[in-house]
Amino acid sequence: MSQTSPAGPAASDEDLRAHAGPRTLRAFYQVLVNTALANVTSSYLWFALTFWVYLETKSVLATAIIGGSYMLLVAVFGVVFGVIVDRMKKKAVMLLSSIVTAVAYVLAGAIYLAVPESALLDWGGLWFWAFAGVILIGGVVENLRNIALSTTVTLLVPAERRDRANGLVGAVQGIAFMVTSVFSGLSIGLLGMGWTVAIAIAATGVALVHLLFVPIPERGVAHIAGDNPAAAAQGFGFRGVIPAVMAVPGLLALILFSTFNNLVGGVFMALMDPYGLTLFSVEAWGIVLGVTSFGFIIGGALVAKFGLGKNPVRTMLLVNIGIALLGMSFAIREWWWLYALGILIFMALMPIAEASEQTIVQRVVPYEKQGRVFGFAASVESAAAPVSAFLIGPIAQFWLIPFMESPEGQDSFGWLLGDGEARGIALAFVGASLVLLLVVLLAFVSKPYRELSDAYAAAPPSLPAEDDEGADAATAGVRQTGDDLRSGLR
Repeated sequence: MSQTSPAGPAASDEDLRAHAGPRTLRAFYQVLVNTALANVTSSYLWFALTFWVYLETKSVLATAIIGGSYMLLVAVFGVVFGVIVDRMKKKAVMLLSSIVTAVAYVLAGAIYLAVPESALLDWGGLWFWAFAGVILIGGVVENLRNIALSTTVTLLVPAERRDRANGLVGAVQGIAFMVTSVFSGLSIGLLGMGWTVAIAIAATGVALVHLLFVPIPERGVAHIAGDNPAAAAQGFGFRGVIPAVMAVPGLLALILFSTFNNLVGGVFMALMDPYGLTLFSVEAWGIVLGVTSFGFIIGGALVAKFGLGKNPVRTMLLVNIGIALLGMSFAIREWWWLYALGILIFMALMPIAEASEQTIVQRVVPYEKQGRVFGFAASVESAAAPVSAFLIGPIAQFWLIPFMESPEGQDSFGWLLGDGEARGIALAFVGASLVLLLVVLLAFVSKPYRELSDAYAAAPPSLPAEDDEGADAATAGVRQTGDDLRSGLR
């Protein structure tokens, strides 16, 4: 049961889904474009900051601290952001995110103009961390918008088409990654940090103004019976986070599985660049990353076109089997084309896995609680990758690499991994992927897998759209959105 919110009339999950149709799909498309611009801008400035700091200071430690701080804050504030999304209208959340980001970037610009660059580049000094810190805040707050975007898919898209909508989200994120990979380096190399900050401020302003004119039809802020009224009035209700996750059989296991997946992914995150730089020059490696990032677009477009099937839980596990087999093979020999092809396929599989998880949560979790569930998942899953990334570095450096360079290592695994400069890193890829494969196979025969699959199948379908065109037009609207995006890419 829902209760009337001070922000508007009562709105149940069924009420909110009932009005999804062509009009709301057009609103979703506008929200997606606006979020793409905002995400490209924050990633552009964040990557540029990392490039600028390393080029000017040559300090790996400084860039590691900056990157680690970002992941830590995402993990810490994920639940907070999720609760905020549940307690506010979604457009208000997105406006809040854009305003905080814009203020942070303007402050960064003011610091850059007011402080000599020599002081900014003293990474042991106050001004360096003040400058990096405000850019960090602007980037982290963008995750508030991303959580809100996941809930607007539920709000604006009929249930039977949400998997395709999530595919579009993955494709747009792929475009953002590709653009960022290319233009951040060019911006620092050709324009410098000052103009880069100015461009980020201007682009954030454009996204903010555009968002003012984007309609997001909402019928109020939905609250769940039993929520603490005082906590709701204050905008926070942390006690509802774990119950919201535990209410769906198998959902906690899904989040824990994704967390484990991120632990394995941290191995790849830490070692893919070092391995790539043994096969390519720095310049060529940047181009390879830019080209292979088309995989994100390919994977997202495939989901937008074909969906995820009747059981996204099964689809997600099958995709992870593919990722595990890929990780065991793409570095089995030091062939540049094999590695580049493997990265392309890996990036194509990631949006499918992400869309599967998003679609499952949007189906089985009540709309009123989705923000906190997405936020909790973001916190737990974001915390996993840095842990394994920090662990695998010393393990590879002091054990795996020396072992594979020794006669004993070659005798043990030379038949599998061949000869080359980075066979220790290849062994790390194979070992992590083998662990992932075993866990996925166990998940397939587990009770939580069956429970979550049953919960997804039993979840009620979307109600008929209130628009006269009906559900068929709604379906056509999402399909047209995907066609528009793919046409634009061509």
